[in-house]
Order: sequence, then C-alpha cells, then structure tokens
Amino acid sequence: MRKLFAVSVPLFALLVVSLWFAASAWMHLGGDIPVYGYLAIGGGVLVSLAVGGGLMALVFYSSRHGYDDGQGRFGDNDPH
Repeated sequence: MRKLFAVSVPLFALLVVSLWFAASAWMHLGGDIPVYGYLAIGGGVLVSLAVGGGLMALVFYSSRHGYDDGQGRFGDNDPH
C-alpha cells in the first residue's frame, strides 16, 4: 500500500503541474483559433487514436494466433 501511495502521489502531482503548464501556455501564447483549426485538431486526435488502436489490435491478433512464437528468430535454428 505504501508503494502504491509513493508512486501515485508524485505521478498525480506531475499530472496537475503539466495540466497547469499547458493551460497557462495556451492562455499566454494561443490566439484565436478558427473553426477549421478545431476541426483539424479533432481530426488529428481521431486519426492518431485509430492508428494506435489498429496497431494494438494487430499486436493482440499476432500474439493470439502464434505469430510471435520463437520460430525463425535470430539464435533459434540459425545455421550461421
């Protein structure tokens, strides 16, 4: 329990500080963003999530169907 507390409190503090920094930087540096800017940001987020989700799906598919087994790796049955 102490380990969990010792890890989670600093991580939560780091999250709070990073969110504060991002918000203050946005207020000081950001200008007016047009509607197409928000659409571009949202589209980028959705595409990034889709690519990440697709890659994770391929990892799980590969692992479940045995493509990640030890056959053909360097050092395993390598004739050289």
